[in-house]
Amino acid sequence: MTAAGTAKTCILALDQGTTSSRAILFDRRGIPLATAQEEFPQITRTEIIRTQPAGDAPAEDVAIVEHDPEAIWRSQLSCARRVLESSGTAAEQVAAIGITNQRETTILWDRTTGQPVAPAIVWQSRVSAAICGRLRAQGIEDDVRRRTGLLLDPYFSATKIMHLLETIPGLRSRCEAGEILFGTVDTFLIWRLTGGRVHATDVTNASRTLLFDIHRLEWSDELCGLFDVPRAILPEVRPSSGSFGATDATWLGASIPIAGCAGDQQAAAFGQGCVRPGDAKTTYGTGAFLMFSTGHEPVASRHGLLTTPACTLADGRPPAASAASYFLEGSVFVAGSLVSWLRDGLGMIGHASEIEPLAQSVEDSGGVMVVPALTGLGAPHWDPFARGLMIGLSRATGKGHIARAALESIALSVADVVDCMQQDAGVSLGRLRVDGGASSNDLLMQMQADVLGLPVERPAVLETTSLGAALLAGLATEFFADHAAVDEARRVERVFEPRVAEGDRARLLRRWRDAVERSLGWARQA
Repeated sequence: MTAAGTAKTCILALDQGTTSSRAILFDRRGIPLATAQEEFPQITRTEIIRTQPAGDAPAEDVAIVEHDPEAIWRSQLSCARRVLESSGTAAEQVAAIGITNQRETTILWDRTTGQPVAPAIVWQSRVSAAICGRLRAQGIEDDVRRRTGLLLDPYFSATKIMHLLETIPGLRSRCEAGEILFGTVDTFLIWRLTGGRVHATDVTNASRTLLFDIHRLEWSDELCGLFDVPRAILPEVRPSSGSFGATDATWLGASIPIAGCAGDQQAAAFGQGCVRPGDAKTTYGTGAFLMFSTGHEPVASRHGLLTTPACTLADGRPPAASAASYFLEGSVFVAGSLVSWLRDGLGMIGHASEIEPLAQSVEDSGGVMVVPALTGLGAPHWDPFARGLMIGLSRATGKGHIARAALESIALSVADVVDCMQQDAGVSLGRLRVDGGASSNDLLMQMQADVLGLPVERPAVLETTSLGAALLAGLATEFFADHAAVDEARRVERVFEPRVAEGDRARLLRRWRDAVERSLGWARQA
């Protein structure tokens, strides 16, 4: 009870994603009480960029993806207000706020006015491909990978910052003078919610910038020097479960502690209870993101996968005594966005939910194979110039075959990453935990179990990214009394068992890998 006698009945999770913002209220059992969601515009285009340092190198077609930071802020604030109003919940009843977010997306803004200096550069954007090529030619990639666990790729924040510093006149001097702040989306939201009083991020988001040493768990002066990024713009790094200040009372009607912050994939892993070596989860959203627990020591991948820290508590410990401190991570850039493309780009369906019955209208894909490389390929290929491919078409091909092949391609992309993770970690996966919007698709989940040859476990709360943020905030404020209470909030709804014969599975994987090979490097221009 507060001094005024108002009981704390819930945690507010703010889940800022790539295509929409969401707010969810959770009770002490981890059950969602109310949800509000709002899409915001995507700004996309392609540019011809010379991505290699050599003067005679060919120019290449590069995908540019941006967001308006003000649209992110407006949509997230609107969702927070709407979920409180629709549930009849007063701000005074909210014990804390937990924030989870699209990672790597880069925002620079004016410290005094709060106004962004440029559009947010989204994690999907390949705008800094030329910078990565230049840095790679300087021979720094091995050092960067050793310190950060990441690849030298346009996916991550540092080269996005470099792009802004190199293309906006006067920006570097303003950054060096302390006039400009950098943040991933969590940092921008925290700064806005606290009225500019807190410029902070957490370990999981910091680890995705190429500027954070994952062994020392701190910003690296050496990395800042390699990327020529002024240290003055970086936020303070805080534990994932702990204090990030409190909201300005004008935003939601009362001041609410912000007590949890984690990048979307680490938040989902925590929400799924991936705490022991060999635990793994996939979140199906715009992309598909896999996290594989490896224990208290970081594991360097031999397959181009990433090494990334887990969430931390206020005393620096991982969020349970037996928890994994590090993950191997693989990213499939296109998952749910493939279904969106079939809807918006091809007009095959009117709503995303129509993809499952359309795919079920045929017994199989009729020999059609789709490679969903709409923005290049992530792990394990890391080819920004791969492009989407549809092969095996015949006069007998119909919409149902294409829909089924599209869903199959998502499951196959995930299977490739799981195979690499098991090899790198030296640990066999016993089951795959799944979450995110597309995990509600029963056909896709059955396909996933079939191509893996493993059980696929779906939780009762599909939005485990939001649940993870809520659990982190609830632990920090003792809304959840202990880790036993957190465990009780994680419940399984259904397990999908594999149904296909091993020989059929092996043939499908061979055909898939042949199709992927044909898509690689397609966007390179002579």
